Amino acid sequence: MEKSVTDAIQYRRSVRIFKDDIKLDSDKVKKCVENAVLAPTSSNLQLWEFYHVTQPHTLDKLSVACLGQKAAKTAQQIIVVVVRKDLWRSRIKANLSFLKSSFGKKPREEYSKPEKFALNYYEKIMPTVYFDFLGLLGWIKYFMFQIVGMFKPTYRQVRQSDMRIVAHKSAGLAAQNFMVSMAAIEYDTCPMEGHDSLRIKKILGLPSSSEVNMVIGCGVREEHGVYVPRFRIPFDQVYKRL
Repeated sequence: MEKSVTDAIQYRRSVRIFKDDIKLDSDKVKKCVENAVLAPTSSNLQLWEFYHVTQPHTLDKLSVACLGQKAAKTAQQIIVVVVRKDLWRSRIKANLSFLKSSFGKKPREEYSKPEKFALNYYEKIMPTVYFDFLGLLGWIKYFMFQIVGMFKPTYRQVRQSDMRIVAHKSAGLAAQNFMVSMAAIEYDTCPMEGHDSLRIKKILGLPSSSEVNMVIGCGVREEHGVYVPRFRIPFDQVYKRL
C-alpha cells in the first residue's frame, strides 16, 4: 500500500548510501517519472526531459561525473532532470495544437473571448517573452517592462537569465513530484547538484543548449544511508502569515 502524501514527504530523505542487494523495479520508477510530468509548469511549456539510467556502464560514468559521491556510486538507477529551454518553439506549437483541437474546428471569429485570449497568449505573448538574440533583446524588453510597471502591475522577468530561472523552477517542481512518488513506494532518492554538467551532457548525448537541473540517485536506503537526523529552521522563522 502506498504512503499518503504527508507520510511520503516525511519519509523522504536524501539518502547517501543505497543497498546493493535490493534491485529497483524499473517500471515502478518510470511510473514515478510519469507523476513528475504532472507537476505544474510555467505556461504549460514543459521545458524538461527526464533521463532514466539503468545500464551499469552508464551508471558508472555518471558516478564519476557526480564527483564520486556515494549517492551516485551506490545508486541502483539514476534520473537526470534536464532543462530544455531551447525547445520553447515546439512546446508552444504543441500547446496551440492542443487548444485548437479542444476548441473544435471553427472559423477564428467564432472563438469565444477566453479562447481567443488563450491562442493569443501562445501565438504572441510567449514568443515575445522567450525570443532573444545574444541576450540583447532581453534587456530591451526588461527596460520596456520596467517603464510599463511604473504605471500598472506588469510581468518583469523577461531576460534570458530570468527565463532560465523559470525553466529550472518548473523542472525542480517536477523533480520533487518524482521524489515524493518514490518515497510513497518506499524507494529512496538523493538529488545531487554536485556534478560536472558538461561530462553528464556528453555521457547522455545532450545538446549544448540543454542544462542539467539535477541528478537523482535512486535505490533503497542502507541503515546508515541517512547521515544525520533531519534539521529544519524553526517553522516560525520561515512562516509568515499576513
